[in-house]
Amino acid sequence: MTNWSLILSIAKTHLLTKLKQTSIAALGVTFGIGAYITLVCFMTGLNSMLDDLILNQTPHIHIYNEIKPSKKQPVDLYSEFENSLNVVHSIKPKVTQKKIHNALPLMTFLMKNDNVKAALPQIKTQIFYIAGSIQIGGNLTGVEPVSEAEYFNFNDYIVTGSAKALQNTDNSILLGAGVAEKLSLGVGDRVQVKPIEGGLFPLKVVGIYQSGVAEIDAIQSFTNIKTIQRIMGKANNYITDINVKLEDIEKALPMAKRIEQQFNLRAIDIKTANAQFETGTTIRNLITYAVSVTLLIVAGFGIYNILNMLIYEKMNDIAILKATGFSGRDVQLIFMTQAIIIGLVGGILGLLIGLGLANVIDTIPFNTEALPTIKTYPINLNPWFFVIGFSFAMLSTFLAGYLPSKKAKKIDPVKIIRGQ
Repeated sequence: MTNWSLILSIAKTHLLTKLKQTSIAALGVTFGIGAYITLVCFMTGLNSMLDDLILNQTPHIHIYNEIKPSKKQPVDLYSEFENSLNVVHSIKPKVTQKKIHNALPLMTFLMKNDNVKAALPQIKTQIFYIAGSIQIGGNLTGVEPVSEAEYFNFNDYIVTGSAKALQNTDNSILLGAGVAEKLSLGVGDRVQVKPIEGGLFPLKVVGIYQSGVAEIDAIQSFTNIKTIQRIMGKANNYITDINVKLEDIEKALPMAKRIEQQFNLRAIDIKTANAQFETGTTIRNLITYAVSVTLLIVAGFGIYNILNMLIYEKMNDIAILKATGFSGRDVQLIFMTQAIIIGLVGGILGLLIGLGLANVIDTIPFNTEALPTIKTYPINLNPWFFVIGFSFAMLSTFLAGYLPSKKAKKIDPVKIIRGQ
């Protein structure tokens, strides 16, 4: 029967008598795990920030009426040309209304689907911004601001003002940062907008919007649904776009295809709309995890080398233990216990150092016009990173202790004593 108290006592004595080597072995684990935690939290945080820059503003499914040429041209109506090759140049798109027919019932239908979190209406139109003698072309989008903030992080891109103010104030506008700069306008000022259909409408600036993409901010502004319907002279059921947010993003593609077939509308899923971006995200994540795993493996080899040398320096102790009646299994357990203690102490210290460094990085200022609401470098403190780091610390020290201790188990004490 194994006497665990005696084995722990001997393991403790070995560790304390060679405190310098023990500390080096523990620090090898500590810095390996600490570097892994810091790197993976920082890299995945940056990746998430870049993903959110695009994906936060992109609906899982975007539904609209697509302008396209007529499939059948007038020449196709004549039976005498039925079997001939007809070539028609400069085909013009057919007259298609931007309005989605029965948009409100369609949104109600979509919301009945368990996978749909939200189906939000939008109205898009081209306008001119007019302030004094300055006139700038741009786009105006009518939204439900509070719902957009809830489901599509709209507030993250409002640098001044709020979505609630846009929702509750009639004849108000959330001005793009580029437009506001060109027209020298701020919150509380008024700007006149002129739609293509004609007319002039004064709107109160209740906030500044900055998407992070300069080309968009130079033309794009937002107002609420009722205001844009009033500007365009349209009825309350006039909707040009529907943005859908799903519970499971993986179901976006099949659902978009069903919507196209069922309602004869164009439905673009998020992965189709951002195919190139998805590729970049996959490559960045691959690099992050490859570097992280490499770091852990290098740390593991360092731990193995330190513990291997520690055991070989204890050859005399092994011979004495075996000569005094300890079995090979007892000797192996002593050195395995030492390795596990080193892994436990080094792993915990590594997690604390990694957490500390990650929190330090999280306080470093990060100012960029592309992300106006982010003030410090992003950090992703995913609990799984800490679980993986600690598990690897224990596994690497276990293997680093097991392989040399297996050799120590088979050592003949007589040969060692004679060699002395």
